[in-house]
Amino acid sequence: MKDILSVITILRDERGWTEYQLAERSGLPQSTISSWYRKNMVPSIPSLEKICDAFGITLSQLFAEDNEPVLLTESQQKLLKCWARLSKEKQDAVLALIEKM
Repeated sequence: MKDILSVITILRDERGWTEYQLAERSGLPQSTISSWYRKNMVPSIPSLEKICDAFGITLSQLFAEDNEPVLLTESQQKLLKCWARLSKEKQDAVLALIEKM
């Protein structure tokens, strides 16, 4: 499993950003970002989406192994954007439907 906090630190350092600057660009409270590191917590998916938006990358790029970029087709990008707008209950329903197919 990839150490997401290390990846975030590397991406932040590459841009010369402080935790505060990342917070400003992502719209997350700086205290939240700081607590991830203090408590060695994995950020939630919605928080990671905001972090990725700030960095200008996708979640798949954040989780890619060996820093290999993952290119998504236009349809895949559209699907992920729609998925992100669904409630947890609707996501569960969609997954259940897909698994039955």
